[in-house]
Amino acid sequence: MPPAPTTLARFHALLHEALVGGTLVKLTLGKPRPAAADPTLRNVFARPVELKAGPHVCLVFRHSTRDVTKNLAPADAATALAALLAEAFFDAHLFTPLHTAQLEQSADPARPVRLRLKTADSAPPIPATTHDRPKQHLLAPDAPWLRALGVTNERGQPREGMAPKFRQIEKFAELLQTLLAESALSERGLNLPPAHYESGMGVPPMISERGTGVPPVISENAPLAPDPLRIADMGSGKGYLTFALAALLGPRARITGLERRADLVATCNRVATECGFAPHLHFLQGDIPTPTPAPHFDSDPLRHSTFDLRHFDPSRAPAQSGLGGLGPLDVLDVLIALHACDTATDDALAAGHVAGARLLVVSPCCQKELRAQLTAPPVLADALRHGIFQERQAEFVTDALRAQLLEAAGYRTKVFEFISTEHTAKNLLIVAHRPAAPAAATGLPAPIASPAALARARAFAAFYGIREHRLARHLGFDLA
Repeated sequence: MPPAPTTLARFHALLHEALVGGTLVKLTLGKPRPAAADPTLRNVFARPVELKAGPHVCLVFRHSTRDVTKNLAPADAATALAALLAEAFFDAHLFTPLHTAQLEQSADPARPVRLRLKTADSAPPIPATTHDRPKQHLLAPDAPWLRALGVTNERGQPREGMAPKFRQIEKFAELLQTLLAESALSERGLNLPPAHYESGMGVPPMISERGTGVPPVISENAPLAPDPLRIADMGSGKGYLTFALAALLGPRARITGLERRADLVATCNRVATECGFAPHLHFLQGDIPTPTPAPHFDSDPLRHSTFDLRHFDPSRAPAQSGLGGLGPLDVLDVLIALHACDTATDDALAAGHVAGARLLVVSPCCQKELRAQLTAPPVLADALRHGIFQERQAEFVTDALRAQLLEAAGYRTKVFEFISTEHTAKNLLIVAHRPAAPAAATGLPAPIASPAALARARAFAAFYGIREHRLARHLGFDLA
């Protein structure tokens, strides 16, 4: 009579059967051995995958700071996992549709190897074996507005050359969703009657998103919320990102796109009407408004700015946009300006500031204003004689000074790349959040919020020889 197999041999038999027989659901190796060859290896995970070459096993090697993935044929995977269990790990947890098997070993040779088997009712279901798992999209790829704007086709796939643009649109929507929550603006406009939410979704947006990653759908014919977010996209262009916000927020927000090219305005208003967005989304023709200086209301020697937002008078919008009764958008909650060229970014920031916006989101482009003024500090003079370094330095100085000036005006700022450079080279985002209700909302200019921040901005400008900056002028700040 042959000897009974050892506990370890029984586990190896179970593992080999699962791998070669195609019943593996998943396997986890853990509890690294002290004498393992690679001390950074923490776990190994295995699951079945279906490749063009046939069934394989995907092994994920989880290290302290990185993951390494290898796809092996089942027989090769059995050999590799057996070696890992003998040399690198003490424990293993095997899942199949029939049972789960948990192997426990110890560094103490006196302690016996333990194998725990559980029946099928505790085993997880067999996962999909394809690498191409369905991707959850915040914006539906087959949305009519994406097709109408030429981003996707009838199958919901990006058209040729538009995949980077679709990814940029989706990433922007994800960011705005997060930024609205951080700015305490995500609860606005949630008091729509339940009938205006599509069946099966049940709860308003910005409530369930963090849990499921999929926002509820609001019916397109829902009325504007009683207290909608007021959002302006200045320099909206073809309206890709403006429509993304309208799709994300629905009637919770009243969104205005401002664009100087009449043909784009007409196209965007037509698409908004055809796709059911017209009650809460419209586009107007015009330039970004520029503030006009006004004396400060107290003895502070600095001057602040006011301006007329008649650019947003809906009477100037086409009749078919369905804007009756909305009234002028003279106060804002959110200001967006993506790729506004050169000082147009400064104009947009100032417009949002004066309109009382709590959240400013801009992506600068073509920062040329300061390049002529830029005086290289002696230690940088030799490097900045090269045009490419001078251009990049001008971009850095311009945007860094913008952030500092916004902080002097009472905002909390952060600057970061919002998407990979493979999608767009102009990927810098300046985000400014003003936590307190601004005085501008009451018609009064706001006092300087941080003299210390203004002093730092002036010192920074002086270091580079900057004497004039458009945003500083708009905010009433003297850099000298």
